[in-house]
Order: sequence, then C-alpha cells, then structure tokens
Amino acid sequence: MNMAIDDPATRSSSGAVHSIVRTSSRDLFVDRVVRGVLIACSLVAVLTTIGIVASLLFESLRFFQRVPITEFLFGLQWSPQTALRADQVGSSGAFGAVPLITGTLLISAIALIVAAPLGLLSAVYLAEYASERARGIIKPLIELLAGIPTVVYGFFAALIVAPMLRGGGDQVGFDISSESALAAGLTMGVMIIPLVSSLSDDVINAVPRALREASYGLGATQSETIRQVVLPAAIPGIAGSMLLAASRAIGETMIVVMAAGLAANLTANPFEAVTTVTVQIVTLLTGDQEFDSAKTLSAFALGLLLFVITLALNVLALRIVDHYKEQYD
Repeated sequence: MNMAIDDPATRSSSGAVHSIVRTSSRDLFVDRVVRGVLIACSLVAVLTTIGIVASLLFESLRFFQRVPITEFLFGLQWSPQTALRADQVGSSGAFGAVPLITGTLLISAIALIVAAPLGLLSAVYLAEYASERARGIIKPLIELLAGIPTVVYGFFAALIVAPMLRGGGDQVGFDISSESALAAGLTMGVMIIPLVSSLSDDVINAVPRALREASYGLGATQSETIRQVVLPAAIPGIAGSMLLAASRAIGETMIVVMAAGLAANLTANPFEAVTTVTVQIVTLLTGDQEFDSAKTLSAFALGLLLFVITLALNVLALRIVDHYKEQYD
C-alpha cells in the first residue's frame, strides 16, 4: 500500500490535480475582480445620471414653489430679471418658457434642414459612388468640420453669415435682423453635417452586400438599389444619426449667443432674433448668483425641460428603430 502511494506516477498525477485546482481558484478570483470592476464602472454612469436628474428635480421643485408650473410651461413671456425689493420695477418677473422652446426648435429645425440632406447625400456618395482615393480625401475633410471650436463657428456666423443675409435681404426686400435665427441655424447646420455624414456612411456600409447583389440580380440599377434597398435597410442607423445631430443642435450655445442674440421673442419668423433654452441657462448662472431666487432656480427648471425634450427624442428614435427592425430583420 505504501509502495502505491510512493509511486512517482501517482505523485505526479496528484500534483497536477492540485495545480489545476489552484489555477481554477485563481481564475475564479480574477473573474470576480474583473466583474466587480465592470459593475463599478457601469454604476458610475448610472449613478451620475441619477444624481443629475435628482439635482434638477430638487431645484426645479423649489422653483415651482415660487412660480406655478403652468405659467412656466405655457407662459408666453420670458423676463426673469426680478428685483431685489418688492418696490422695485420688475419685481415680478415673467417665467414663461414658450418663447425659449420656440426659439430652440426654430434654430434646430433650420440646422437639420441644412445638415440632413447634405450629410445624407454625402454619405451615399462616399459609400456607394466614391473611389477609395476620393473617399480618403473627402471624408477626412468633412470630419474636420466637427473639430472646429463652436466659438469659431459663432464668430463666422456673426461676422460673415449674418451681414451677408442682411445685405441679401435688403436687396430682395426682406427685413432680416443683424442677429437672426436663420444665421444661427445655417451655421449650426454646417457644424453638424459631419455627425449625419459619418454615422450614415458607417450605417450604409454595414448593409449586407447580399442585399445589393440580390437587387442587381433582379435587374435594378445602382440608383434604384440605393433608393429601394440600401436606404430602407439603413433607416434605423440614419434615424440615430439624425437624432444625434438634433441633440447637438438643441444643446448648442455659443453660435446662438453670437448669431441669434439673447432676445426671448415668441416668433416663427427666421429673420428675427431669438434665443434658446441653453443660452438662457448660461445667462442665468453667469456671475455671482444666489440660489434662493426664482431667477436662478429657473435655470434648473429649464435644464429639466431640456432633459425631458431630449428623452422624448430618444424614445421616438427607439420606436422608429424598433419598427424598421421588425421589417428587415
């Protein structure tokens, strides 16, 4: 019996088993550590989002204790310059957010009208028609637009685009303000072209080659294949690129400040000066401010409103993606 235990083969087998057990235990420990790190990283993003939303809700509730939520959501005048004493002029400010929402949507719509067709058509050209050499030159040039600071765009809009629009309007009989939604929207549209173009290009290239070949096999031309096969199959990704561009336009501040002004006008005329939600948030929180006044707290209410608008856009985009996924999957 002792001879069997002292056998070298038995000792070797027993050592191998212990080595496997130690290795397995070490791998299990490493897996647990990696899993914990990944969970912690995920929680950072989740807790940060929860913290931002909670702070917005808390401060917004304090604001709505001073100003009725109906006045904020449906009021047609925005003049938060409240006075320090009740006997001062302007002691009762106006906190209607409708002019800010209208201005935000107006400028964003103009920007998307510019960026959506230009970005999508450039993506189609790069993905389907351009040679490798042309693609290697054109695509970096388009993406270079995304690297230009927004203050440069704002400077360009204020000194070049706005005066050009005003001079052109005078020649044809239109009264265009020196600070207009049109100037800000056109410049912003150029700025977000790379978002639409690059993402749409990647989505179009991701459409399976088999779909194109099947279309060609049925006798379709290249343009017919693009219109009837490639673009419908890529609609979920294209919708995502449009959403990202819209979110970028809604959140832009510097171009609006320099090209569209700070006037909270309730108008749908793109030739007039307007302002946006983000610009007013920056204006309200600039300088030494007391967080006990309705004027300062209104910035948090505007932030919460902007968050809700962005969330609604995301939900809408997800519904569009789900609809077309059911059709093409």
